[in-house]
Amino acid sequence: MNWQADWGLRFRMFVTMFLLFALYIVFAGVITAYVGGGLLLFGLMFGGFSLVQYYFSDTLTLRSMGAKTVSADEYPQLHASIERLSQQADLPKPKVAVVDSKVPNAFATGRNQKNAAVCVTTGLMNSLDQEELDGVLAHELAHVKNRDMMVMTIASFLSTIAFMMVRWGAFFGGGHGRGRGGGGGGIVVAILVSLIVWIISYLLIRALSRYREYAADRGAAAITGNPSALASALLKISGEMDKVPKDDLREEAEMNAFFIIPIKSGIVGRLFSTHPPTEKRVEQLRDLEREMQTF
Repeated sequence: MNWQADWGLRFRMFVTMFLLFALYIVFAGVITAYVGGGLLLFGLMFGGFSLVQYYFSDTLTLRSMGAKTVSADEYPQLHASIERLSQQADLPKPKVAVVDSKVPNAFATGRNQKNAAVCVTTGLMNSLDQEELDGVLAHELAHVKNRDMMVMTIASFLSTIAFMMVRWGAFFGGGHGRGRGGGGGGIVVAILVSLIVWIISYLLIRALSRYREYAADRGAAAITGNPSALASALLKISGEMDKVPKDDLREEAEMNAFFIIPIKSGIVGRLFSTHPPTEKRVEQLRDLEREMQTF
């Protein structure tokens, strides 16, 4: 199975970014009309800070997870696997990092293919055999090849601006000058618009995020030629996740969008999950396995 450009993913990325861009053009216009420059200036300042975060995303993400960049001397087998899989995916070898955690998971980070990192937890390495681990690593490398981290970071940055304006809108508008919309009504309108923009952004990003997981699963199958190994890994990780203490899960839940299997947080959490159900992912991988066997 050869790697093929996922035009479905590219189309969804384009549509999502186009809709978000259009949404924020309207958003900026309403904020300027009703509030003046106060909230918009805050948004621009926050945006500048977020761009700095984006540029150093690999370092910041690894630090936030307590991950340690490891050498080939420390983890020779892990380095050898990532180097081999990177060559098969036609990618530069990313940085390799490890988190000392019982939670069996993995994630990729970085703003582009040349500045990427793949991180695994000790719990993951202790839970999977070599073929399953290769499947998970290939999944993360597929995210890197598809430039998923860059797109999701930019999309999330736009959504976060709207959320922060909702949260701090009253402070920046009320009591510190009246908006152009007349009295405190302008502030209310701005906050409501910010809320609507944030909700729409949230739903668009979640839809794109779920599709990118399917695309990364297909990419992993293309890299390894072994879809069943990744399917087995997903089932094993999902089962092991239920055994992890809730305190350990709570500490890492904020990184859900980056993980190969999300940390579940009740019915609402699953409804707005960044990932599709594990069962559907496994079903797709098994379909790929059957397709490969027919050739």
